[in-house]
Amino acid sequence: MSQCNLPALDPALRVVPMPADTNPHGDIFGGWIMAQVDVAGSIPAVRRAQGRVASVAVNSFLFKQPVAVGDLVSFFAEVVKVGRTSITVDVQVFAERGPDCKEVVKVTEATLTYVALNADGSKRELPPES
Repeated sequence: MSQCNLPALDPALRVVPMPADTNPHGDIFGGWIMAQVDVAGSIPAVRRAQGRVASVAVNSFLFKQPVAVGDLVSFFAEVVKVGRTSITVDVQVFAERGPDCKEVVKVTEATLTYVALNADGSKRELPPES
């Protein structure tokens, strides 16, 4: 990507990782990124389901570049498929490097599936799209 250009969508989530989020090599721990991807992906899933959802599958997950402490990390999430009870979401993750945003790099891409839940935790059908 060119300097400081992000996708023309609103990010579902933006966060700056801290030193406590690093692995032994000083990069941001992959599990931390996976957790943030799950949070970001759940946002459009909850909106589409009009209520509670739970992650049921990580269909794909690709780490493309490491993330560093201090990067501004943006998570872009979009519903790509809707079933009877499930919602599949693509999440694209970009890191803005340096205090002056010297560059933007795609660091992770993932596809997750969520299922709509009733209050008791059982699956429920999705409401019609409004």
